[in-house]
Amino acid sequence: MTNTDASGDKNKKGGESIDHNSPIYLHASDYPKDIHMNEVLTDKNNNGWEHEMMNFLFAKNKTGFIDGTIKRPEVGSDKYLCWMRCDAMIKGWLTMDMEKEIRNSMKYAKTATEIWQDLKERFGKESAPKAYKLK
Repeated sequence: MTNTDASGDKNKKGGESIDHNSPIYLHASDYPKDIHMNEVLTDKNNNGWEHEMMNFLFAKNKTGFIDGTIKRPEVGSDKYLCWMRCDAMIKGWLTMDMEKEIRNSMKYAKTATEIWQDLKERFGKESAPKAYKLK
């Protein structure tokens, strides 16, 4: 089980500490409804929502989970459960601020990266005709 020690700086799992600067660190105050976005994601506000979400994830040191640069460790690795917990939290952050129809289409995604890629694909198709029209 992971918790915060008396200093508030480390998560511990089986006696192992995780540096609070590590992307797999979760603070005791982190929870899925923790996010404070101005708007939920709809079919019409993807660009602004994406920008706000990236800022939120950057502040939490979690952008590597959505861009795929922080890879899932092997099952049995010391970091595996910590990574899985972080990814689950990020999936919660992403989906809690989506309108119901979009959220329902994301509920079977296995990772935060999958959700982010699905959103890019979904909304990228709409932006291509707009870009062509502007050009």
